[in-house]
Parts: sequence; C-alpha cells; structure tokens
Amino acid sequence: MRTSALQERRNRQILADVVRTYIETGEPVSSRAVGARFEETISTATIRNVMGELEDAGFLYQPHTSAGRVPTAAAYRFFAQEIATQAKLSVVDKEWIQREIGAATNASEVTERAGHVLAEVSNGLGIIVSPPMGKTVIEHARMWLLPDGRVVVVLISPGGNTRDKILRPARPFTQIELDATADFLNRHYSGWTLEAIRGDLLQKLATERERYEGIVRGALALCDPAVLGDDLARQVHVEGAAQMVGAGDFADQAQLRDVLSAIEEKHRLVTVLNACIDGPEPVYVQIGVKEISESGENLALISAPYMTNHLVQGTLGVLGPTRMHYERAITAVAYVAQLFSGTLSKI
Repeated sequence: MRTSALQERRNRQILADVVRTYIETGEPVSSRAVGARFEETISTATIRNVMGELEDAGFLYQPHTSAGRVPTAAAYRFFAQEIATQAKLSVVDKEWIQREIGAATNASEVTERAGHVLAEVSNGLGIIVSPPMGKTVIEHARMWLLPDGRVVVVLISPGGNTRDKILRPARPFTQIELDATADFLNRHYSGWTLEAIRGDLLQKLATERERYEGIVRGALALCDPAVLGDDLARQVHVEGAAQMVGAGDFADQAQLRDVLSAIEEKHRLVTVLNACIDGPEPVYVQIGVKEISESGENLALISAPYMTNHLVQGTLGVLGPTRMHYERAITAVAYVAQLFSGTLSKI
C-alpha cells in the first residue's frame, strides 16, 4: 500500500511539501498550505484526495477531524532518504562552516567547533565519537616509569589528540626498556592503528622470534587495546543539550527526561553512531532511535564517518527531533565530516 501511494510523482511532491511545511511551522498542514507551494496548478480538492491516500498508506495522520495532516515516521524517512539526500549545501552554510572549523588551532578546538556547528544545524545535539582504542591511528608513543613500577603510556594521534593510560604491567620494566619500546614503535609504526600494530608484532614474534622477542613482547604488553581500554566520557563529545531541552518536540517532560538520561549513558551514543561506519551510504539517516531510549522514537539521527590518513577514525553527526530541517542537516553533516577529516590531518 505504501509503495503504490508513492508511485505518482505528484503524490511524492505533495508528501514532500507536507513534510517541509510541517518542519517549518510545527502545525498540522492543510491542503491550502500545500497548494500555495505546489509547482503546478492543482485544486485543493485534488490535494485533499492525495493527502487522504497518503494517510491511508501510513505517511500522514490527522490529529483532529478538522485539522490538517502531520507527517509520520514513514513520511520523515521518505523525505530524508528520497528528497533531502539530493539537496546541496547552501553557500551561506558552507562559508559559515569553513570559518568555524578553519579557525581551530588544535584537535580539541576542532572537535568543539564541529560539535557546535552540528548542534546549530539540527536544533539538537552535535556529537563527535572518537575511534575505539584499537582503531586509533598512532603518530607517536611515549612511556614513563613511575616510582611504584606502574607505567604511563601516552599515545599521540595525528592532529595532536592524546590517549593516556597508567598500567601495572605483569612484569617490571626499566625506563631504558620503555624508551627502547617507544623508539621501536615510533620508527616502525607511525601512522598505524593499534590493531594493525598488534597484528604485525604477533607476526614478527611468530616468524623472527630470536630477533624481536624482547622488544616485541614489551610492545605487545604496553600497547594492547584491551589493556589500555576506552574512557567513554572522553570518547564522546556532545554539544547542544540545552537546545534539545528547548525544542519542544516531546509529548511531556517525562519523555524529555528519559532521552536526556539516556544521552548521559555515553555507550548508547557510541553504539548507535558507530553503526554508520560500515554502512554503504556516505551519510547515514535513522528516523526513530529507540536504541537510545523508548522515547527515542521522537528523534532522528544523521551521521557520517570521518577519516585521518585515509583510515576511518570515528563518527560525527546530529541527534535531534524528527521535526528537523533534514536538507540542511544532511548536507552539513557530510561537509563537516569532510572538513573535520582534512583539518585533523593538517593540524
């Protein structure tokens, strides 16, 4: 039924106009409002008939008998996937995003500015998810011995991002051994991910044990992603929570509190955003995000992966109300991901 309702171009345009109008006004959309923006001359009676078909197909609903129609999740999904993905980034937005991100001088500032831009375009949350430890590209490693035998491992990524961890290794190390291990990693593995480094070290240990055994075993012990772990509070950068509160797109305060509470649990955001990395689309769109909370049905997620040194490093995106300006948000997310990747590689 849904497919047949959208077979005609006219029906698809009317549905798109209903979604656009509702996004702009937040009020149920009448046939007269659709007719005012329709590109062809068409009677309001015809528009009403089409809107009735779209309602029967599950794309629209009528909150009151005398009211206009409101888009359903299916309508937003159609609009985001079929209409908004064809949009072009406006010149004003492009120049604004360039100014914001171009003014950053370090990785932390790039992340903050990108999050701010994403929050602004979505009237929701701008989210940057750093890569999990194993997929972190390492440019430089440093290691220090503490008086009690623990070891400080600092891993520096392109752009100056640092990940540090204090370990208590299974065997004692000297500072000379730590210096030699860091030097070995820096000479042979700059630009590699931890996963790739670990795989190559294990290969060396298997094929050239006598030559590499001491240094490789030390490097494996100190650069194991499972041991270094991930601090999710540091892995996720979120901007715009105040805008989410003021959006007014939740049925009641309980729904809003449910969503905000779920957002505080960073692992849910990481799981949902990282789902887009292996997807075929350059920009991933999800209408209704129940993985975050039951009230997530009122939310839309738009995300894209970002890269450094031609390797996917993490994801960024927006999480906002379903009544979102999709054309602006989708084009902005794609462009921010592109600039974010390029800027991190240069800093």
